[in-house]
This record gives sequence, C-alpha cells and structure tokens, in this order.
Amino acid sequence: MPIYTSMLGEVRRVAGATALLLALSLPARAHNGPPFPIIVDRQVGPCVVSLWTHPDVGTGTFFVMVSPRPRQTCPENLKIEIGVQPATGRLPEVRYGAWRDDVRGQVQYKSEVAFDAQELWNVRLVLKSTQGDGEATAKVEATPPGLGRWDLLFYASPFLAVAGLWFRAISRKRRRSTQ
Repeated sequence: MPIYTSMLGEVRRVAGATALLLALSLPARAHNGPPFPIIVDRQVGPCVVSLWTHPDVGTGTFFVMVSPRPRQTCPENLKIEIGVQPATGRLPEVRYGAWRDDVRGQVQYKSEVAFDAQELWNVRLVLKSTQGDGEATAKVEATPPGLGRWDLLFYASPFLAVAGLWFRAISRKRRRSTQ
C-alpha cells in the first residue's frame, strides 16, 4: 500500500503544478513560425508577384517572389519598395527598399521594415522598372516576437518533463526490483 500512496502523492503534485501553469498562462496571439503570404500570384506592373511576411514588432521581414508574365521576362532594372503605415493613420507611410536575395531557381527580394506596435498595418508593394510600374496593397497585423533561440526549449519543456517523470518512475521500479 505505501507504493500506491507515494505514487498518488506524486501524481497530485504533478496535477497541481499543471493546473497552476494552465491557470497562469496567457492566450497565444503571436505569429511565430514561417512567413505567410499576404499577396499571392498577382500581376503588378510587368511581373507576377507573391508577397510573404514575418511581421514581428521591431523588425518585420517581407519576401517578394517575382516571376515574369507569360511569354515575357522580368526586367533587369526592377526596383522594389515596401511601404508600411498603421491602419489607424497615426503615422505617415514609410517606404523601405528591397534587395535581391539569392535563392535557387527563383527571383526573390527581401526587405526588413520597422513595426513599432502590435496593430493592423497597411502594406504597399511598389515595383518600378523601365517596362512599367505597379502597386499592390494588403493588410497585416504585426505580432510580438517570440523568444528567439529559447523557443525550442520552451515548447519542448512539457515533453522533457514527461520524459523526466518516466525516467524517474523506471529507475524507481528498477531499484525496487533489485532490493
């Protein structure tokens, strides 16, 4: 009977700790993961573009994938800018240049923009070239950044805790069987 009492006490402690963590947790609202598309395969000026973003508060990242229209080529002198402005209009639009990013088999541009608050932002994609100019707009919500390199440890912690409890139970069982 003492073995079951000991295990019951440990189960109660784990259940209490889990209940405390759940009670103190905050709802998850941040985007943390790979970039997501806000414009997909839209003809803008002389090109067909897709705009993907990772909109973290602080420094947000935008990726512009460019492909030529059917039976044409993308202009060599293509200039891309990303303009951002809070949807509330509290700040004027600020434009950031994009630079060509080396990606295998795909024309891609990258831009980093400053988001100063977690809110909805208007995004303007501007293309300029000798073959023509174009614009596209979208909205995106800037989200707080994650924990950086600590994300993996944070998200793996419940699994590590279960593994630790399992290892502890197995080692206790082995100790008892050898006694």
